[in-house]
Amino acid sequence: MEGTSWLAVWHAYRLPLLITLAALFVFHVYRRAQSRSKTPASVSVPSSPRRQSLYEEKIQSEAARSEKPIKPATGPKRVQGRKPAKTIGGRRVSDQDNHPVSFIQPIIFYASLTTTTERYAHMLLEDLRAAAQERADPQDRGRGILPPQIQDLAYIDFDDFFTSAPQPPASSPGIRYVYCILIPTYNIDSVINLFLTHLDETHNDFRIDTGSLSKLAGYSVFGFGDKEEWPTEEEGFCSQATEIDRWMAKLTGRKRAYPLGMGDVKSDAEQALKEWSRGLKDILCDILENGGLGEGVPGSGDAAESDEEDLDNGNEDQEKTPTMVDLEDIRMGGDAQGGAPIPVDFTTAGKSVAPAATAKEMVPKTSPTYASLTKQGYTIVGSHSGVKICRWTKSALRGRGSCYKFSFYGIRSHLCMEATPSLSCSNKCIFCWRHGTNPVGTTWRWQVDKPDLIFKGIKEGHYQKIKMMRGVPGVRAERFAEAMRIRHCALSLVGEPIFYPHINEFLDMLHAERISSFLVCNAQHPDQLQTLSRVTQLYVSIDASNRESLRKIDRPLHRDFWERFQRCLDILREKRNAQRTVFRLTLVKGFNVDDEVIGYANLVEKALPCFVEVKGVTFCGTSTSAGAGLTMQNVPFYEEVSTFVVALNAELERRGLHYGIAAEHAHSCCALIASNRFHVDGKWHTRINYERFFELLEKEKADGTSFTPEDYMRETEEWAYWGKGGFDPNDQRVYTKGKNKNKHKAIEAASTS
Repeated sequence: MEGTSWLAVWHAYRLPLLITLAALFVFHVYRRAQSRSKTPASVSVPSSPRRQSLYEEKIQSEAARSEKPIKPATGPKRVQGRKPAKTIGGRRVSDQDNHPVSFIQPIIFYASLTTTTERYAHMLLEDLRAAAQERADPQDRGRGILPPQIQDLAYIDFDDFFTSAPQPPASSPGIRYVYCILIPTYNIDSVINLFLTHLDETHNDFRIDTGSLSKLAGYSVFGFGDKEEWPTEEEGFCSQATEIDRWMAKLTGRKRAYPLGMGDVKSDAEQALKEWSRGLKDILCDILENGGLGEGVPGSGDAAESDEEDLDNGNEDQEKTPTMVDLEDIRMGGDAQGGAPIPVDFTTAGKSVAPAATAKEMVPKTSPTYASLTKQGYTIVGSHSGVKICRWTKSALRGRGSCYKFSFYGIRSHLCMEATPSLSCSNKCIFCWRHGTNPVGTTWRWQVDKPDLIFKGIKEGHYQKIKMMRGVPGVRAERFAEAMRIRHCALSLVGEPIFYPHINEFLDMLHAERISSFLVCNAQHPDQLQTLSRVTQLYVSIDASNRESLRKIDRPLHRDFWERFQRCLDILREKRNAQRTVFRLTLVKGFNVDDEVIGYANLVEKALPCFVEVKGVTFCGTSTSAGAGLTMQNVPFYEEVSTFVVALNAELERRGLHYGIAAEHAHSCCALIASNRFHVDGKWHTRINYERFFELLEKEKADGTSFTPEDYMRETEEWAYWGKGGFDPNDQRVYTKGKNKNKHKAIEAASTS
């Protein structure tokens, strides 16, 4: 009977009981979910990955109390990175990079046994602290440089900072970390040796991602050394800093924010550090503005060109590209694939045709020419201008030598911008490497961009390409800083610069900023040459000594090309007492070398240029060049160039023209014959006093006082003289491997024999 009563109660109240139990269960689940979603209101920036991980474990433990514990995995611990979302400039990019950059956190690391480096580290600390205060603008809330942190390598656990990068707190995902490492070099065991061992082991540990520090925004290293004990880098100057820079490049995925800096503790350490710090601060601001270090520019210093940090290779471009062309030899655009010929105007009689009202762009952004040039690393400015840095700029930035213009005229390649205001040309030279798609014509028939637009655009394009060089191994910090101020402009990149209708206004803009002008023309536009304003140095390409050779080599579009050529020589003779004039001879064996010394001497006698440059052609290796009849057999050896130079100089002496062989640059297969006007007191003066040139130019514009080339000449360095090789002893000559190395040695031996 009692059992029946309980059953009756259950049947009477079972529905309310079930509803109550279900409500309690739902409320319990809701409270658990709500407690798990809560996060702290404010989080401080962690000082290391280890502290960050401990903090995250503490937060997660509250939510995980009632959950089933996770069984630890067996086997060795493995540090794993997230799957990269994309690549930039050849490097892996983490998910963290998807957040916009809001703050930069510099962390200074140093090692010091005698407290000298510690003192310099605190100087850098104050510099970066001041930079942080400058960026703390009330109008720029939410972005800036955080006060720097400083760490002594002797008192930190390397795993905290150099096994994986610091993680930004959850409340501030836009923080990026930049490592600034100051390292002296010792010949005794120190904490630096342990640090290097740690970096080595981290990179080679199979359990750890090889790019374990890739989440850093960047890094930069500055080394201190003693040149009394180790005079050069090869002998050990700043060797430990160089090693750390190399390992950090590997671990960060080549995120070198600023080139390796070096200072001599016995002389210029403090000054060098200040210059390095100034450049580093600029980069921190760039990261804030651009969201990162930026992508590399193909052909212009992308770090991917030098991805093997431990290879001492002086010619990355040659390994990446089967052909190497000296841009000084190139005067027009196109690619190696050929294409349909562009219609040209072969009319040369009568008045020039004015551009039509519906003039089109010379190089539209949608054209194959634009795609080809930009792929090769050119920056196209406006509709008909361009800029690109050449391999000599890269070489000079790394302390591996400038081009022949430094030996002859004192132009340091890393201070030189190579550009053109006109990508069009009126020749189709056989040694040009972009036949078929380049714009060509005998008259200007395109729309014309304003000179100020071109001037601003080429400077911006040049500086952008220089900035991309900061990630290339071996770039010297002091030269990188110098390169951010253009001092020279070689108007010889591609095309015909004198073809641009406003070339004189463009030159005035260069000179107004004290940028020297070296203009190269192809002797096919005498009217433009006649009205050309004063330039620092005026070149005319002399690719042949007679009509038939010129037709075969330059393949000019003008029917009266030889008459135009002769008129340009007459104009050059008129200008020789007001400007430095130069004949540019490009020797192509089998075309313009054999039995043409007499012909070239006739041309020199007619124009009496200040200088005659003789240079061997550089073979571009394209099928179009082969189709034009040019092969490697047409490239002269330096011994052959030297023989030609001696023969031409002897013929000039026989005629009493007062010339002599002044200088050479064997590395470029180039030699210089100069007028005795520049031979003073038994010494050659082929170099240029640039400051004096601008002083004279400003005075001429002010009161009309004219001046001559002798008024701004400077003495040639002895190492550049004929027979000395012409390589700057302050730079490091780097040979390529195998046959190339032997070839360079043979050239050097021939130049000194």
